[in-house]
Amino acid sequence: MTEEQPQHRHPMGEPLEQEAEALFHPEVPVEIPPSEQMSLVRRLRQPKTILSFAVPVAIIVIAVFLNRQYLADVPSEISRANPWLVLLAFASYYIGFPFRGWRWTKLLNCAGYKVRIKDSTEIIFISWLVNCIVPAKLGDLYRAYLLKLNSPVSATRTLGTVFMERILDLIAIASLGLLAGYWRFRGSLNDLPPQVQGIFAVGVIVVVLLILALVVMRNFGRRVIGALPLPHRVVDFYDRFEEGVFGSVGVRGLPALGLLTIIIWMTEAFRLYFVVLALGFKDADLGLSGAMFVALIGSLLTALPLTPGGLGVVEGGMGLVLTTVFKASYGHAAAIVLIDRTISVFTVVVLGAIVYVISSKPRGGGMQVQEVPPSPAPAQPST
Repeated sequence: MTEEQPQHRHPMGEPLEQEAEALFHPEVPVEIPPSEQMSLVRRLRQPKTILSFAVPVAIIVIAVFLNRQYLADVPSEISRANPWLVLLAFASYYIGFPFRGWRWTKLLNCAGYKVRIKDSTEIIFISWLVNCIVPAKLGDLYRAYLLKLNSPVSATRTLGTVFMERILDLIAIASLGLLAGYWRFRGSLNDLPPQVQGIFAVGVIVVVLLILALVVMRNFGRRVIGALPLPHRVVDFYDRFEEGVFGSVGVRGLPALGLLTIIIWMTEAFRLYFVVLALGFKDADLGLSGAMFVALIGSLLTALPLTPGGLGVVEGGMGLVLTTVFKASYGHAAAIVLIDRTISVFTVVVLGAIVYVISSKPRGGGMQVQEVPPSPAPAQPST
């Protein structure tokens, strides 16, 4: 970086594609507008972002219009919801963020970086704001960028820890979802609608493919990369990424990571459970296992990087399960999904924007990061 260039670039002031360029190729200068608020507005005005919102919103509006006779009572039903139980659902959801921050600090610690839980939680929450307003799960990339912007870490190795975290999440979602489904529908698993069976099949396939990808990466990744005519910086990038992926999970730390992951996704299940209790619908008696089943299907659909925050995809999937599996009416299913998604998406956008404005992290204010010896990785296979 030359002396004329600023020491810290403002990450939300540039398109996220340029953030990736700056992340992996820091020698490339990027021009950043000075105003944070205008930069964020500029990002939201980009055609790709507008389209990613417009298409699912249009589909939702059309679906609501076609079923308007069944949804006429939704506003009045929502207004009668127990506010204390809704607040409890909100609290259950947000309790999960410190646990997410705690889990990420453990992954980073194994990868060689000691980060405070407060800082990791703050960065994760800001990255969730990005995931809610930008498609393709670019908030995960933004999280690694923020840590790099505020500390002397390897952004590529950090991205490896985020990748491993996502794998832990997907495995937990599929496992807990199948367990909850078995408990809720034991004795009638063959009666599940084909659509729900298809969702679980997709989840299992994704988890199997991810595990296979890890096995291939661990045993053949460097051999394949080394045999290809790639630039040296690409090989370096892969090496650091692999260090982050496999160095972030040690055998001794795996039980704690698994426990934290289960707690995190239980907070998601309790959020939906309290929403259902708040509305008091007799035709939607899910119980805790049923709430976990529906919530984790929604989370699985959120993992698909199609729209910001899974907009349109998650609502449709949850509504389908509530009406076909649990026999809830269209109006009751819509009320449940609307309150649940308000908590899990709308409040993140509002509160995340506030945190983004007052936090020093997006402006590269710095944070305390201590380098520690990384956990030893398994020995590479001989070539």
